[in-house]
Amino acid sequence: MRVLGLWVACFFWGISFIASKAALESAPPLTVVALRLLIAAACFLVWFAVKGWPKVASWRAVFVLSLLGTSLHYGAQTAGLQYTTASNASLYAATCPVFIALTALFFLSERLSGRKALGILLALAGVLAAMGPRTLLSIEFGGHLWGDFLVLVSICLWALFTVYSKKLYAGSGAMELLGLATIAGAATMLPIGAAELWWRGATLAAITLKSWLAIGFLGLTCSFFAALLYFLALERMESQKVGVYLYTIPPMTYAAAWALLGERVGWNLAVGSVLVLAGVNLTERG
Repeated sequence: MRVLGLWVACFFWGISFIASKAALESAPPLTVVALRLLIAAACFLVWFAVKGWPKVASWRAVFVLSLLGTSLHYGAQTAGLQYTTASNASLYAATCPVFIALTALFFLSERLSGRKALGILLALAGVLAAMGPRTLLSIEFGGHLWGDFLVLVSICLWALFTVYSKKLYAGSGAMELLGLATIAGAATMLPIGAAELWWRGATLAAITLKSWLAIGFLGLTCSFFAALLYFLALERMESQKVGVYLYTIPPMTYAAAWALLGERVGWNLAVGSVLVLAGVNLTERG
């Protein structure tokens, strides 16, 4: 069930890039982040209202976790997508499992065996193959420096979020910890989103139905359901083994773009997907 949950989470996150682009058509980036976190926080508040409010061992730890995995992570990622191409973002996103593996090695003392390292590299090769030579050649590092930097920062933040949350599981359950972090992130981002609207002279009424639907999708499936599935798996598995599943996101994104947007895909997607699956399986057995 943990593995199935990771596949479902990565599927939703694969579609999230398409949804984020749709949301940004009529809503500014930090407002999108604030609204998606508000929706996710509302889901957790309903759950806590039914099950009871969880005990908090350290509000400071929850706040730090919320910065790493919600407000700063989503803020940097969404803002970066405005200033860089999808090709650049996909390339940097492919480095996340590597960051997770190295961070877990130093801060959690998780052993990085030769089989795990080979699996991570094999899955990375699969992602690059899935992107294809045309996409890789279209990457422009010089003209998108600010956007590239923000996306890379968001990747590093997610790696730290993964490892830090793993350390905190001893005092709290996965759902309780993620719920509190999401609520804290929403509380942080709401005034920032409101300030962004005021500064731009925009209003919520100007957001189109298409963008609202995209924001709803991001909040319900990505920030709530997918994040919860990821956390539940992380509670019982090594962070390195959980992180390698993130390599399945780019192939899923390309497949979703083909199915939903009619974008052309080639043989490289099939070859890359096979390599990703082989790398994930090798890491799982490491």
